[in-house]
Amino acid sequence: MDMTPKEIVNFLDDYVIGQNNAKKTIALALRNRYRRMKVEPELQEEIMPKNILMIGSTGVGKTEIARRLSKMMGLPFIKVEASKYTEVGFVGRDVESMVRDLVFESINLVTKEFEEKIKDKIDQEINKQIIEILVPPLPESATDSARESFIKTYNKMEEKLLAGELDDKKIEIEVPKKAHVEIIDSSMPMDMTSMQESLNKMLGGLNKEKIKKEVTIKDAKVLLKDVASESLLDQEAIKIEAIKRAENGGIIFLDEIDKIATGSKAQNQDPSKEGVQRDLLPIVEGSSVHTKFGQIKTDHILFIAAGAFHVSKPSDLLPELQGRFPLRVELENLNEDALYQILTNTKNSLLRQYKALLAVEDVELDFDDEAIHAFAKYSVSANEKTEDIGARRLHTVIEKVIEDISFEADTKAGEKIIITKELVEEKLDDIVDNEDTARYIL
Repeated sequence: MDMTPKEIVNFLDDYVIGQNNAKKTIALALRNRYRRMKVEPELQEEIMPKNILMIGSTGVGKTEIARRLSKMMGLPFIKVEASKYTEVGFVGRDVESMVRDLVFESINLVTKEFEEKIKDKIDQEINKQIIEILVPPLPESATDSARESFIKTYNKMEEKLLAGELDDKKIEIEVPKKAHVEIIDSSMPMDMTSMQESLNKMLGGLNKEKIKKEVTIKDAKVLLKDVASESLLDQEAIKIEAIKRAENGGIIFLDEIDKIATGSKAQNQDPSKEGVQRDLLPIVEGSSVHTKFGQIKTDHILFIAAGAFHVSKPSDLLPELQGRFPLRVELENLNEDALYQILTNTKNSLLRQYKALLAVEDVELDFDDEAIHAFAKYSVSANEKTEDIGARRLHTVIEKVIEDISFEADTKAGEKIIITKELVEEKLDDIVDNEDTARYIL
């Protein structure tokens, strides 16, 4: 988490073109979270996160910015859609479930980190169990010569196992029998969740016997990993660290917030929309939510809300909710130059992805610079004539141009195919010019 705002923005530049204001705002919000953890404890409690409201059309990079940040920072992050939640009393997910989802994500993240720290111990335990199956231990009454022979055999088998020479050999292993399938549904009311958890524990306690499976040693390593991890990991330490990480570093990306906005002049509005906003208020303001792993305080969770706000306006949200998103940033629509840069300057760009996919079929795909400019031009044109879906239009346009090449790739093995401006025009001219056709095809 120790990255300066400039380093955060530089990282995002590899994946998101433009939107400098949004990047700067989010970089500062994240850096302030790091700074907060360095001040005295008494002041820490007083420093509240500056939640962010991102306003911009679909496909301009709102979700991508948040998603890349979470991966870079190693923070628990979840993306939820505001339109999936309903007011208590209506059918749908209750808003507290987003906090429980965040805790589950935090548990998974911390568990992986703990597993990485004791990776060598886990591997040693797995190898030990496999070797004991291949070379069963000697009885205590064994002679010295038998023990000597056993040690030689054991060491030789260990060498072969570590070298991967025994991966295809089949062995019989014992794994715990799954007595039940544990369903973790974070949208359930907590009293129902507690009842379900008690039932799961009871059923799990009834049947702890193991079942035998005949598998290859390669597969046995995978099956035994969970058992070895469970026995070696400190589950209590994981739970404590995960809750702490979720409370102080968790990010909830609340997409489609404009879908729960209710303007005063709105006709036939859904009566649950305002209720969802009222249910969101205590969570965003700071409250305690009961989860399977204990209480979690939401005071210092960072909320990033995003919406297109085509039909509604940010001012249509409840004033109290607006006040909890003090930082606002408007993302610009993408022009032709921005779309060209997305195709050429981003890490793992769409063009690179298509090249890699066709390389699997031994087809070398290349794109003329003029063809790339044409992709950007037709994408902008299609966005203007139909719905503006931003950079997502590039997926549609490129797929339309190379779908025939992709379909016949098995017959073109060993060939080099260059996508030219002429090919792009041939495939897209008529479609984009005809507004009705473009609406359905692109």
